[in-house]
Amino acid sequence: MCGIALVLSGGGRVVVAPSAAAAAVAAVGIQPSDEGKGVTVDELKAALRRRGPDSLGCERLRVRADGTTLGSDGCDCGVGNGGDVGDTELCFIGATLQLRGAEPILQPMVGQSGNVLVYNGEIYGGVHVADDQNDTQSLLSSLESCCSCECHALVRDEACLCCGSVGKSVPQILSTIKGPWALIYWQAEGLKNNVVWPGCIREKKPLAPTVKVMESGEDNDFPESTNMSYWEELPCGIYSIQLKSLEKSGMCMKEACVSKVRRHDWINSSLDELIQWKRKSIVPTVDDLTSHQNSVGDYCLSQSFRNSTEADKNAAYKVLIALRESVMLRTNLNRLFQDDLNKLKDDELAPIAILFSGGLDSMILAALLDQCLDSKWTIDLLNDFCTGRTEGTSENFPYPWRLVEIDTVLTNLKGESEHVMSLIYPSNTYMDLNIGIALWLAAGGDGWVDGSICNMQDGCRYKYKSTSRVLLVGSGADEQCAGYGRHRTKYRLGGWVLLDEEMRLDVQRIWKRNMGRDDRCISDHGKEARFPFLDENVIKTLLEIPLWDIAKLDEPVGKGDKKILREVANLLGLKEAALQPKRAIQFGSRIARESNRKNFGSNRAANQASAGSVEIHQRAR
Repeated sequence: MCGIALVLSGGGRVVVAPSAAAAAVAAVGIQPSDEGKGVTVDELKAALRRRGPDSLGCERLRVRADGTTLGSDGCDCGVGNGGDVGDTELCFIGATLQLRGAEPILQPMVGQSGNVLVYNGEIYGGVHVADDQNDTQSLLSSLESCCSCECHALVRDEACLCCGSVGKSVPQILSTIKGPWALIYWQAEGLKNNVVWPGCIREKKPLAPTVKVMESGEDNDFPESTNMSYWEELPCGIYSIQLKSLEKSGMCMKEACVSKVRRHDWINSSLDELIQWKRKSIVPTVDDLTSHQNSVGDYCLSQSFRNSTEADKNAAYKVLIALRESVMLRTNLNRLFQDDLNKLKDDELAPIAILFSGGLDSMILAALLDQCLDSKWTIDLLNDFCTGRTEGTSENFPYPWRLVEIDTVLTNLKGESEHVMSLIYPSNTYMDLNIGIALWLAAGGDGWVDGSICNMQDGCRYKYKSTSRVLLVGSGADEQCAGYGRHRTKYRLGGWVLLDEEMRLDVQRIWKRNMGRDDRCISDHGKEARFPFLDENVIKTLLEIPLWDIAKLDEPVGKGDKKILREVANLLGLKEAALQPKRAIQFGSRIARESNRKNFGSNRAANQASAGSVEIHQRAR
């Protein structure tokens, strides 16, 4: 994942709360600058560089009090560069992890009209990206054609008042993008200068946390001991701000720098439907339940079934097709990526890895990845604490794979735990920490391979570090397919209606509870997480299926929960995986047990304290 940021300051000064300063730089182990208790641009660059190791660039714009904009001053930006009182300075920073395009690129990218773009994400459709182009290049080209007139911000597809033709606005272009993304875009022309910063959509890949605007510039308003959080996950959406000149004080406060903040509508009806996450068929009739007794879950995906008209009507088969297309989109290796792979030895050729538990979701991803990836590549299965030794270790496993056992003891990870705490922030419970540590360790890819299991290195056990820069993750499967224990509880208490409400709540808050935390922990290694279960078409396909075909929670654990995915696993020939019960990543890696002993003294004490929901700072006091 790339790292992007915009530093907005005025009169050579920017004020950041001490707690926010610590959060911004803790991810790289840098102590905040003593001078002014703020975050320097260099510290911010260092934090972003971990996400985007291939290149780092900056562009600075200075907006004068009279509205004129001075040109970019390159990468020499930061606090205290001699700006006049009343000037507003914008410093765009982009750290790139480049996985697409024939030539290396440097962010921020500046268009011919003076527009500036920093971009983080992938484009799988909506905006055309040529085989030899990078996503950022293609998107900037499309955005350059946008008109910034006020009529486009208020009315859709109306003739432009200044040129008389029908043009597209920035929100219209952004609403067409398929895939996970976040960006910051400076539109130089228009009635007023605009900065657009959309939050992520669909796959909910997070924009970097934003700092709350402070109402006072006095340092003593923010004591070091404060428990208030000044960093937040930015809610998904498209936002724009218009700048105005500063007051004589030159302080970059909300009232001083910003004249208008607007949240724009998504101009895409199908996207609105996905965001609302409404299912038409929720409560079954008796006939509905009896007609589905003969499920396709007992069949393998034979050629005769593959070609039958019955397959077209089968819910599990529709989900399988949607998931396969999603994995294919997320694993299509481009020219630049393959050039990098050609530098590796044959036994290192694993461009794409899977965060692998050996459970249902990760086994499905492994099987589909084998179908989508060139047979010359190996698949790295990154498994924390060896819990992946289930079906994947049997002799009849038909796929090329390398099980990487990330065997790290938590008692040796004091420094790493503190580092992960900075990455999961503003999430701050022990459950968040346990999950974050498991993800961070697994994404690092540093472990051991048992050659006797994987038929490698003459059967020897050897040290190995995965070079994969793309990681497939099963996030979103449990939320959409009733995989959590609380789903069974809601079903028991309120039937299908209450189950549907709980699942909708989980999906609509996944960006805040899961995706920001998980993305930061994985991207900290300079790797990109991709989420096939959160593809737009996969979400749409699952919503079209009646809820009683998604899950049947009056059946035992390991059968009725995520029923639809168990049928998909059967279609892929994964008989054992289809029977695997849900196991949370922090428990699957045994990290929760070690963490409980370290922080609470024992598992019993942790359970009595409801450790999963305890906030870390509360326990520290």
